[in-house]
Order: sequence, then structure tokens, then C-alpha cells
Amino acid sequence: MSTEQTSPQGAGFTPTGTIASATDRRRVVFATVVGTTVEWYDFFIYASAAGLVFGQLFFAPAGEGFAQILSFITVGISFLFRPLGAFLAGHLGDKYGRRLVLMLTLILMGVATTLVGLLPTYAAIGIAAPILLIFLRILQGISAGGEWGGAVLMAVEHAPKKRRGIFGASPQIGVPLGLLLASGIMALMAVIAPGDAFLEWGWRIPFLLSFVLIIIGYYVRRRVEESPVFLEIAERKEKTRMPIVQLFRKHTLLVIIAALVFAGNNAIGYMTTGGFVQRYATDPGGSLQMDPAPVLWAVTGSAVTWLISTAVAGWLSDKIGRRTTYIIGWILQLVGVITLFPLVNTGNVWLLFTGLAILTIGLGFTYGPQAALYAELFPASIRFSGVSISYAIGAILGGAFAPTIAQALVQATGSTESVTWYLAGMTVIGLIATLLLRDRSGIPLGPEHEAEQAASPIYGLSKA
Repeated sequence: MSTEQTSPQGAGFTPTGTIASATDRRRVVFATVVGTTVEWYDFFIYASAAGLVFGQLFFAPAGEGFAQILSFITVGISFLFRPLGAFLAGHLGDKYGRRLVLMLTLILMGVATTLVGLLPTYAAIGIAAPILLIFLRILQGISAGGEWGGAVLMAVEHAPKKRRGIFGASPQIGVPLGLLLASGIMALMAVIAPGDAFLEWGWRIPFLLSFVLIIIGYYVRRRVEESPVFLEIAERKEKTRMPIVQLFRKHTLLVIIAALVFAGNNAIGYMTTGGFVQRYATDPGGSLQMDPAPVLWAVTGSAVTWLISTAVAGWLSDKIGRRTTYIIGWILQLVGVITLFPLVNTGNVWLLFTGLAILTIGLGFTYGPQAALYAELFPASIRFSGVSISYAIGAILGGAFAPTIAQALVQATGSTESVTWYLAGMTVIGLIATLLLRDRSGIPLGPEHEAEQAASPIYGLSKA
């Protein structure tokens, strides 16, 4: 089939998934960056508040130490519902399109986040407060489980074949941008409303701001056309009746390996995005007892290094392949894991930032190529289900309870050395999973190449 032929739908796309105009390309990239930034701002603002105030406001009767563990558990609970979001989004995305799912997930995340900002505390309504908090966090988890796959496929399926890495990095960049925005606004509120004022009302403002950001994100996403790959699937009337059933019937092992790739990155990333480092450094009863505002600014600064390394890794994966870029990333990430806590434990905010910056370079290299890697692993007809469910399972195995595990390890051992071993182990798991996969950079993504896409990318299994 000629790559010059345009879709009958009039969208201006070619059947192989390349956009006809540079304007359309820019619009897709902008929309995926803005949308995922807003989504992950909402997700991370919760984690930051969990590390700083939720233990005191919603779980105080459990006692200081256990209240903080419960607060971090609520961060992890949402991950258990990411597969539900991934299943729902995968089914809808493979049957009705990527664009619809992106609109629904954005609205759900924004409503849940805004309501957290309006939620009464335990002192006001008792046990109903933590129950409602957990319910709203679950809604965030369902939204996050469906968001990523849709954003990734909109970016990668619109991309020219030789630029999937950098296009796929656009939704990935939204994650550090979301962290930067969340940490920056939290830091600003810690300055505007210090001490008791932050505990009473200051923490609520970032949640309420979500309502405005969601309106912006919704407007931007409405202007983006549907994925050209999905348009071609619809035109051919080749939409799979039960994509999730087909995924697990034929590709269960691939889903597990892809999930472990992400788990190796996600566990380490949630040291900051999950609020652990912020809590550890500022804990009034801890050994460092640092001021929250400078710590939040350090996390904000590290989000910039994460953003840059994510974009560089996406670009580099187009030059040297996804697999090679990942291997470099795992080595860099291991260096970051080893150096993190020795620098944090100095109690110097500049050295804390240095430790986070080193860590985020490796994080970017094991995150930037992920969108293109995942999209190239799965056949077109079940791709949304494949990337979403692999991502959701990886999030559970990696980041879901990483802050809780780290907090428990510190309380049990009295030091951060055990946390370093835990994070190093997760990095090695990610490396091994990557080594099990063949590099499929540049494989055709359109439904006319379904047979080629269905060949196993796992070493040791038949490619036929």
C-alpha cells in the first residue's frame, strides 16, 4: 500500500501513521505534553501532600509513625486500580479510539483532584475523611491507568517512523513537567502560608488550581485529530471484539516482561514523585529536619534535569535504538541510586538537589524511550490494551508501594542503606527485562502489518 495515499476520512493522514503537515505534528506534540502535564500534576500533588500533611490531617489517631505509613499507603492504593483504568481505557481505546479516552481520563482526574482540595479533615468529620480521601485517590488511579496509553499512542502513531522516540517522549515529558509544576506550587504555598497556615489551608490551593488546568487541557485535546492507525483500523473494520482477551491469550509473557521494564524505573521515580524524599528530609522527628520549602524547590529543580534527560533519551533512541538507550539508562540509574542517600543525608539542600539530579538523569534514560518501545511491542489491533495494561502492572510492581516500603525499611533499620539495596534490586530487574526483548525500532505500526507485529519480540521465542 502506498505511503502517499491519504485516509478517506479526510484527516490528512497516511495509512502508515505519518501526519501530512508540520502543523498537525506540532499540535499533537503540544496536546500530549499539555494533557499529560495536567494529569500528572494532579497525581503528584496528592503524593506531595501525602508526604507533608495528610498523615497529620487524615490519619492522626493512628499515631505519628503509623499515620505517615498510612498516608503513603493511600498513594499506593491508587496503583491497584490502575489496571482497572487500563482495562477500561484499553477496551474503549481499541474499539472507539484514542481521543475519546484521553478526554474522559482528563475530566475524571480533574474532578477527583479538585474535590480533595475541598475535603474536610478527620478533626471535622471523623473516619469519613480518610475514607473519602482514599475514594478520590482511587479515582485518580483509574484515570492515570487509562491516560498514559492513550497519550502515548496519539504521539507515537502520529509520528514519522524515524522520529517515534522523540515524538513518544512528548507524553513522557509531561511527567517531569507535572512534578515540576506540583512541587513548585507546593513550594510557593509553603512560602506564602508557612507553618500552621500551610497545614490549615495552604495545601488546598494546589488541588483547587486543578480545576483551571483541566479546562486548559480539555481545550487543547479537543483540537487534536484521532490517531491515524486507529482511523485505518476503523476503515478496514478490523477492530478486535475483545482486545483484552486476545492480548492475554497470545501475549501474556510479553505483558509481564514489559511491566518489569517499567517497574525498574517506577520504583526509583517514586522516591520523589511519591513524596518519600520530601518526607524523609523534612520529618520533624527525623534526623535531618530540613525546612520544607527548600526541599520542595530542590525536587522542583530535579524535575528539570529529569525533563531534559527524558527528551534526550527519546531523541537518542531514534539514533541507536530503544534497547541500547535503555541499557545505558539502567547503568546511569544504578549510579544515581547508589549516590542518592549519601548526598541527601548530609542535610545540605544543595547536595540533596545534586543527588536528585544525578538520579533523574538515569530515570530520564529509562523513561524517555518507553512510549516508542511499548508501541512497537504490540500489534495494532490490541496495542492500546497492551501498552496500558503493561504500564499499569509495572506501576503496581514498581512505584505503588515504593514510598511505603522505603518508609518501613527506614523505621525498621534506622538507616537508608536498606532503601538503597531495594532500589538497586529494582534497577537490576528492569535491566534483565530489557535484555530479554529484541529491539523493534522502526517496525511498521499500521494494521496492514499485523502479522509482522504479532511475531514475538522476546529472545528465545520464535519470531514467526
